[in-house]
Amino acid sequence: MNTTVVSKTSHIDNSFIVNPIYDSFFFIFSPLIALTLGYLIYKTGWGDITFIYEGEERSFTNTFIGSLIMAHLVIVFFRSHGNNSIVKQFPVRFFLIPVILYISMVSSLWVLVCMSVLATWWDVYHSGLQTFGLGRIYDAKIGNKATVGRRLDYFLNLYLYAGPILAGITLIDHIEDFEEFQAVGSIFFTAVPAYTMHYQRYLLYFVVGTGIPFFIYYLYAYWRYTKQGYAVSPQKVMLLVSTGLCSIYSWGFNSFGEAFFIMNFFHAIQYFAIVWHNEKHNMSRLFRVQNLPLPKLFTLIIFLGLAFAYGTWAEFTLADSDYIYALLILISILHFWYDGFIWSVRKKQV
Repeated sequence: MNTTVVSKTSHIDNSFIVNPIYDSFFFIFSPLIALTLGYLIYKTGWGDITFIYEGEERSFTNTFIGSLIMAHLVIVFFRSHGNNSIVKQFPVRFFLIPVILYISMVSSLWVLVCMSVLATWWDVYHSGLQTFGLGRIYDAKIGNKATVGRRLDYFLNLYLYAGPILAGITLIDHIEDFEEFQAVGSIFFTAVPAYTMHYQRYLLYFVVGTGIPFFIYYLYAYWRYTKQGYAVSPQKVMLLVSTGLCSIYSWGFNSFGEAFFIMNFFHAIQYFAIVWHNEKHNMSRLFRVQNLPLPKLFTLIIFLGLAFAYGTWAEFTLADSDYIYALLILISILHFWYDGFIWSVRKKQV
């Protein structure tokens, strides 16, 4: 056995991030659970149930998923600013840059529009890498070296998440944000949606033409790794399969018309679950409930309460003013940025 590929010990009892039930529901099969929920919304007509808010007709399901999305964005701060050891390392990133970015957005419509469009596509990239991160944790759990297959997993997850968007029916929903450039009079960027959709077939050819050979090579490369001692994680395999099936069916075809609900639902649920697992003790100290009876329950209630209070407020006040809109975009950008490097900073803790 080549010990550069896998460590000598791997224990099946330690192969889950939390435990079999928690992992199965919140991580591994959450994409398929979300897909099932999307189908039920479509089949039962739940998505057609509406209510009136300030003279505007709103869908209950769209309002719920919008609030959930906003809620999951803000809880990154429990991982960043809520952890003293991390805050002390990056005071500029956590305190100075957010102020500069916010002032820039409220001072320049160009900056605000650019950040808004950036947030849409950074979200796509970030969502793919969330599955990548979970898969790498499962690899580490059974003793595989962190460097083995890392680049392969990185590209596979981008193909699984972004590929169906670029080649599928929901591409127009992602690129229509470029129409926001009308507000600053940019004819070039405003024309991006029409230009892209005109040539989408070439994106389809590219994704399929490169994706299939890459997937074959991915399987071949990992087969070689197993010959060198790499241990296959069933959890990682099932996570990739469930995510890939859900992404291709939802982003690529959107047969139920609930692609955004499905993909954002499981992404947010996974994120809530991993933040809770890793930060519940920090949050207990932050909320000062560690000495109360049932401290974990109080922590969970406060955690979810604060997250959904923000999420609901953000969903209902989204377009009230440029100042509020800039704040919401700021929190989105910081979520993507912070989450990207906090995991790397906390490698040893993870």
